[in-house]
Amino acid sequence: MAFIQFSKVSLSFGNRDILKDVSVNLATGTKAALTGANGAGKSTLIKIMAGLVEPDSGQRIAQKDARLAYLPQSGLVHSGSTLKEEADKAFLWGYDLQKKIDSLGEQMAQSPDNSRLAEEHSALLQKLEESGWYRREALAEQVLLGLGFSREDFGRQTQEFSGGWQMRIALAKCLMSGPDILLLDEPTNYLDIEARNWLEKFLSEFKGGFLLVSHDRYFLDHTINEVYELFGGDLKRYPGNFSHYEEVREVELNTLIAEYEKQQAEIQHLQEFINRFGAKATKAAQAQERQKMLDKLLEKEIVIPENLKKIHFSFPQAPHSGQLVLTLKGICKNYGAGDILHDLDLVVEKNERLVVCGRNGEGKSTLLRILCGEDKDFTGEIKTGSGVAIGYFSQDSAEKISGSQTILDYMESRCPLELIPKIRDMLGAFLFRGDDVYKSINVLSGGEKSRIALLELLLRPVNLLILDEPTNHLDMHSKDVLLDALKCFGGTVVFVSHDRGFIEDLSTKVLELKAGKYRLFPGDYKYYMERIEAEENGIEVNPQSPAPAGKTSAPEISQTPVSETKRSWEEQKKLEAQKRKAEKELEKIENQIMELEEKKSQLENQLASPEVYSNGEKAKAVQKEITQLSEEIDQLTQKWESLA
Repeated sequence: MAFIQFSKVSLSFGNRDILKDVSVNLATGTKAALTGANGAGKSTLIKIMAGLVEPDSGQRIAQKDARLAYLPQSGLVHSGSTLKEEADKAFLWGYDLQKKIDSLGEQMAQSPDNSRLAEEHSALLQKLEESGWYRREALAEQVLLGLGFSREDFGRQTQEFSGGWQMRIALAKCLMSGPDILLLDEPTNYLDIEARNWLEKFLSEFKGGFLLVSHDRYFLDHTINEVYELFGGDLKRYPGNFSHYEEVREVELNTLIAEYEKQQAEIQHLQEFINRFGAKATKAAQAQERQKMLDKLLEKEIVIPENLKKIHFSFPQAPHSGQLVLTLKGICKNYGAGDILHDLDLVVEKNERLVVCGRNGEGKSTLLRILCGEDKDFTGEIKTGSGVAIGYFSQDSAEKISGSQTILDYMESRCPLELIPKIRDMLGAFLFRGDDVYKSINVLSGGEKSRIALLELLLRPVNLLILDEPTNHLDMHSKDVLLDALKCFGGTVVFVSHDRGFIEDLSTKVLELKAGKYRLFPGDYKYYMERIEAEENGIEVNPQSPAPAGKTSAPEISQTPVSETKRSWEEQKKLEAQKRKAEKELEKIENQIMELEEKKSQLENQLASPEVYSNGEKAKAVQKEITQLSEEIDQLTQKWESLA
C-alpha cells in the first residue's frame, strides 16, 4: 500500500495562521474531499502535499517510490507538440523504467551468473507489466475521449487549444501518469457534464488514493467517502459522503451559533460597561477588570464559517405572461460547412424549467443567444408569447460590468427599493463578504464581475430567465442559494449548466442537442439519463411509452421518426399526411391562443385605468370578459397539449 503522511503541518502568513498542526494520511484507497470557505487555505494545503510549498513546521513522510500527481486550479499551458505527443509525456516514468531494464539487460549480458541483476531485472519487468505500460496508447485514447477530445484533436498542436481545454490536457496527463495518489484542485471547473460523468466513473474505479476540491455536490457524493474540512487553520475529518458531512456540520453549526450569540451578548455587555464607566475615577478599576475579561473573550471569539451561513432571497414578482412563452419553428444555424442547429421545433411553456444539454460545440450557447435575441443570424421563426420579459445571462455578461463605483453602491443603484435592506446578504451569498463590498467595480476579476452580472439580472422583474452556465464562479453554498431562488421563481427558466446536481434539482424538461439534431425529453434529468443509459446498453425503448410509475417525467419525443424501413410506403404516406394536418391544427391553435392572450392583456390594462375601476358596472363587465377569455385560453391550451 502506497501512502503519504503529513504530521503537525503549520503555516502562517503574517499574523494569520493558515494551517495549525494539521495531520492527514493519504493512502491507496483514500477517496477524500477537502472543503472549507473561500480563503481558508485549501489550495495552499494541497500545494504543501504536492511539495510545491514549504510549511513553517511539520513532517512529510512518503513511501519509497510512491508516485503523486497534482492538478492546480488553472494556469497550465502546453505547446510545441501534438495532443497525442503531449499525452504520451504522462508515461515518462515508464520510459525511465524501460531504460533501467535495458541497462540491467546489458549488465546481465556481461555477467550472466549475477543473480542480483537477474532478480532486479525480473522485478522491474513485472512492475512495468502491472503498471499498464504496454497498454498506454489505448489508455491515452480512453482518457482523452472521456474528457471530451475527439480523435481529430489527437494530431492538433496543443497551443491551438483554449485555456479550459489546456486544463483538460493537464487533467488527462495526471490520470494517465499511473499515480498512487492524486491531488486535484477543482478538476471539474472546465468540464462539461459528459466529461464530469466520465471522470466520476474513472475515480470510482481508481485503485490509488485521491484528495480533491470541488464545488459540485453530486460529483462529490458519487466519488468520495470522507471529507476533510479546513476551518480557522484546523483540519477535521468527517466519514461519509458530502451530503452526510453537511448534515453533521449543520448540527454542529446550530450549537456553534448558540454559543456565538451568547458570547456576542457578553461582549456587548462588557463593551457597554467600559464605554459608560471607563472615564469615571470611581469605576476605573472595575472598567479595567472588564477590559481584561473582554480581551480574553476576544482572543477566543467564535467565528461562524461563511460557507455554512444560511442565506435566502427571493426574486421580484415575475410579471404575468401567456401560457406559450416561446415557439420555435424550423430553426437552422450554420457554422462553416454544416448546420449546428437543423430544423429545430420547440415550444417553451409558462413555468417550465428547460435544460439544454449536449457536449461542448453542439450549439447550446448558440441556441440560448437565439432565444434571447442576441443572435439574429439564423433561419426559421421564433414567436415570443404575450407579456414575456426576458432576462439573459452568459459568461460575456461580465464584459458589460464597469465603473468606479463600489460593489455595494453599484448594486444598490440597480436594486428594487424593497430589496435594498437585503442587498448585503445577497452579495454575501454571491461571495462578496465583509469589506469585499467596498471594492471598486473596475478592480474585479472576470469571475467576480460574472457574479455581479448574475445577481444584477436576478433582481430585475422578468418572467423568462435564459441562463448560460450560471453556476460558474459560484461555490457550493452560493449555488444552493441560487437554486432555491430559481425553484421559487414565478416565471420560466431555460438554462445550460454542467453541474449535475443543479440540473437534477431544477429541470423539468430536457432538450438534447447532438450532431445538428435534437431530441426533447419532457421529464426530469434523472429520467433522461436513464433513457440514455438504456440506449447505450442496446435496450429498445418505445418512444411513445409512458414513464415508469412514480415518475413525474414523460416519454421522449424525438425529431427523427421511426425507421421508414419498418413501414410500408402507404403507411408512411398516411402518417405524413396526419402529421401535416396536426401541424396545421397546432399552428392554428397557437395563433388563436396568442390573439386571446393579447385581448386579455388589453382588458387587464383597462381594468387598471381609473375610468374603469372607479365605475363598478364597467369593472364588472371587463372582469367577466377576462374570465371568459381565461377559460377559452385554458380549453385551447388543453387541446394544444393533446395534439402536441
